[in-house]
Parts: sequence; structure tokens; C-alpha cells
Amino acid sequence: MPRITSTSFRNGCFRANVLLAANLWAAPPGPSSRGSDMLPSDPTSSRPSVLPLTRGQKAAASPGGACDPDWLGLGGGRCREPGEPGRAGQGAAERADGAGAMGEKCDVVVLGAGISGMSAAKLLADSGLSVVVLEARDRVGGRTFTIRGKSYPLYGLFPTVWNPLVYLDYNNLWRKMDEMGKEIPAEAPWDAPHAAEWDKMTMKELISKICWTKAARDFATLFVNVNVTSEPHEVSALWFLWYVKQCGGTTRIFSVTNGGQERKFVGGSGQITEKIMQRLGGRVKLERPVVHIDQSGENVIVQTLNHEKYEGKYVISAIPPGLTTKIHFNPELPTKRNQLIQRLPMGSVIKCMVYYKEAFWRRMDYCGSMVIEDEEAPISITLDDTKPDGSVPAIMGFILTRKAFKLVHLSKEERKRKICELYAKVLGSEEALHPVHYEEKNWSAEQYSGGCYTVYFPPGIMTQYGRIIRESFGRIYFAGTETATQWSGYMEGAVQAGERAAKEILCKMGKISESDIWKSEPESKDVPALPITTTFWERNLPSIPGLLMLVGVFTPMAALGLFAYKKGLLFRN
Repeated sequence: MPRITSTSFRNGCFRANVLLAANLWAAPPGPSSRGSDMLPSDPTSSRPSVLPLTRGQKAAASPGGACDPDWLGLGGGRCREPGEPGRAGQGAAERADGAGAMGEKCDVVVLGAGISGMSAAKLLADSGLSVVVLEARDRVGGRTFTIRGKSYPLYGLFPTVWNPLVYLDYNNLWRKMDEMGKEIPAEAPWDAPHAAEWDKMTMKELISKICWTKAARDFATLFVNVNVTSEPHEVSALWFLWYVKQCGGTTRIFSVTNGGQERKFVGGSGQITEKIMQRLGGRVKLERPVVHIDQSGENVIVQTLNHEKYEGKYVISAIPPGLTTKIHFNPELPTKRNQLIQRLPMGSVIKCMVYYKEAFWRRMDYCGSMVIEDEEAPISITLDDTKPDGSVPAIMGFILTRKAFKLVHLSKEERKRKICELYAKVLGSEEALHPVHYEEKNWSAEQYSGGCYTVYFPPGIMTQYGRIIRESFGRIYFAGTETATQWSGYMEGAVQAGERAAKEILCKMGKISESDIWKSEPESKDVPALPITTTFWERNLPSIPGLLMLVGVFTPMAALGLFAYKKGLLFRN
């Protein structure tokens, strides 16, 4: 039977944001025992998310409905009532089939209506500039995509360890990664003292050097899979150590209390971009894939796939780096940026929701959270996504990286069957074989995302090309969560990157000083980031090699002492 690790839940308004999923799928509206009634009333509004909500973002608890986060500053915006249709962009933005303006002029054209692009647009609009946002999809939100509903917290994600050697190995792994991360500057990881050495190394090689037990190596592999939806042999050790460091370290990035997986919005994080879109109104243009950017003249001309043209003084690209390969530039992109964007793959993940008549696993004293260490299992990690009141029972699982690649050729129904069979085996109940509804989202199939949650850097790329990622090109500036220096890959990183790009333009226009570009935001008073503390033993327990060395030193000494004692050499005549 596959090995599982269960963790405990308690009721509450928010659910832990585990596995890089800020908007972890909530259930379709309304409890029901019939499968047909489990379907969302408006399938077009079902939006599962990928980017996680961190402690710095507010999650206002508006009971039963959508909330209006304070930092949006959207006065007069009402909260959506439960069950009210909320399709992103509906009635609030122009679509390609709705007579878009030709030759429209503005100060800044923003590419991408995800959190990063919309954050940039909001800041620019608040600063008095005219803005147009061009989004390729028929919705805003980018890599955030929500099904409405509430859940509750999960506590404790690292597995319980009974083997003392495995515990030493685990402890040394997290401690060593954090120690190495301290050497890496968050703003310039390529300048780390050991940057060249670590960038040549994959995380698989680093894990093999640090870990002595198979259990620790397997969980370290899962740690990489879960956090960046890629394999240890694919990612640079330098990049992954930087990624964990800029999220606060191994404990904070994985923690469901005082960490990156702690909170989510009631009503979904899709509200962030929806509320900004309401404020910007017709300046958000949906279904406008950009195909050409010409900055050879006085202004920058941006052309979309449906032949509309937008003219601006500046452009902010807030789309994933790899998607800029679909755009023709005049003049052409600089050589190093052109090389960089061809070398940054996206991670792979399929998010799966299985709905049941009742939360049968709770009757069996299971919490619904499982770490499944079986290579043949389609799902590696799960969460209980049942609502706090016990309605709409559901288990959410993730098909990660290599498993997503192996299972993508199957039909949706076949994946559902494999997942249900796995749950039945792990939970020991045939009730798992009879769901009332199933939903999934394959992000790798989305042409305007290319995967999720974020890009990863293979070995050698960070030191050679990394410093290019935030560099502007003429009047084109680059945002997106990948360009952030804190919580890159998360929603908070997307906000930081969008506002940074907007501030660079404001600085260029003489509206702010250069020192204001990287000015830190004030700490959230409602959700302060508390210091991560470690115990004496976590700091001082030896690694397995250290333990063996101690045994090797003290064993001969003990034997010598025993010999001397028996010979009477320790006593005076």
C-alpha cells in the first residue's frame, strides 16, 4: 500500500493555501447528493487558481460572498452575493467581437490582465496616466482562476518521522538549504559567492549530496515537485535555493501557519483583478492577443491578432517570459533577452477535484490530507476541500510534473477513474470509487499560460542570463511574478513586479524619484509575518555524517577507557 501521511484540520473561515494554490478549488455552489446538481450553475465562471496568497496579502472575510480587499482602494464597489454570476470580464471590458477602437492612444499599454499587469495598470491610473490593458483570454486573472466557496485551515504538512536517522536527515536537509540560501542575494542571486558552482548543479545532485536516506531524498523530491511543479533533475540548485530563500526559507514557504500556505480569499483571489477591471472599465480589452510591438517611431505601436492597433508612450509586458516568443518586435529583442526567454520552461500540473455525497474519510478519522509516496500513484498530495459546515465534500489532488506528463494522454474520465481507485486504496474504502462530480484543470494545455505555477531555471541559466529578466528594452518594461524579488511565483510577487515596472515608468517620466522604485511596502497590520523560530535541537542536532563521525571518535575512546579501567591504569597504587 502507498505510504501516506495525514495531518489535522480544524474549522475556520480560511483554509491553508497549500501547494502553491492560493485559490484552491472550492466546491460548486449548493450541496446535493445528485451528480448533475454538483455542476457549477455557470461553468464559464469556474476558475481554479495557481498562484498562492502569502501573508502580506489581505484576505478580508466577507461571510458567504466576495470581498473587496482594502489595498485595491475601490470605493463604492459592492461585494458579490453568494450564487451571483461572476464571470471575469462580463460586461466590464471590451471584447474583440465588440468593435475595439483602432489607433487608440494612451500613456502606457499593458500586456496581460493577470495580477501583475492589473497591479501595474492600477498604480499608473492612480498616478494620473491613461492606460490600456490587453488580455489574450476572455477573462482577467491570468494564472489565478477560482471556483467560489469557503474552506478551512490545515495544520502541519511535513510528515511525522519515527526513524531517528530519517529525522536527522530531514532536519539537516532543511537546515542546510536555509544556510545556503542565506548566501544568495534575493535581488541578484547570480552574485552569490558560490553562484557558478551551484548553478552548474541540479537539485537532484544537491539532494543526493545532502540526504543519506531514501525517505529524505523522496520527500526532498516532492518538496521540489510541489513548490515549482518541476523535477529536481530539471532545475538549477542555485535557482531553487534562491526561490525558497526569497519566500522566507523552507519553513515559511511550506508552512500553513505564519507562512506561504496560510490563507486564501473568501470568494477567491480572482476578485483582485475583477475589482481593478471594474475601476478601469473599458480600458481592459479581452481577447486581444498581441502579435507585434513596434517602438521604432515616436511612440510604441502594439498590434493585436485581430489587427487592432494601440499607441502608447510605454509598454509593460506582464505575461510569462516564454510567451513573448509569440510576439514580433521591431527592433528585435536584444540577443541575451531573446536567448533567456527560450530557456525558461513552465512547470506542469493538473489540478483535480473529486466531489462526494459525504466526507466518508472523516468517519474513518482521516483528515483528507495525504502525502502519497508511490511512483505509480497519479496524485502525490491531497487536501480536504469540504466547506466548513460540512457541505459539498471534496478531495483536491495534484498531478505533478512527470506524472502529469505520463497521464496527459488519458481522457478526463480515465484520469478520474485512476484517482478514485487510488483514493479507495489509500483510504481503504470503496466509497471513494463513487464520486458525484469531477473537475480538473490542465494548465500545460493553456496556450496563454503554457503551464504553471511559474517558470523554472535549468542549470547554467541563472548566472548567464538571469540579470536580464528585469531589464527594460527601450520603452518596453517587464513585469510578471517571475521578475519579483520576494515571493516570486506567488500573487504577492506578481503585485511587487507589476508595481515595480509601473514605478520605473513613473520615474522615467519624472513623476517619482529613482529611490521610490524599490521602496518597501508597509507590513500588514492584520496579518504580520512573525519570525520563524527553531528549537535548540533543530539548530544543533548532527547530520548523519556528523553522527557517524562522533560515533567514530567516541567509540575508540570509550574502548580505550574501558581497557584502561580493566587493567587498573585509571587508579593510583
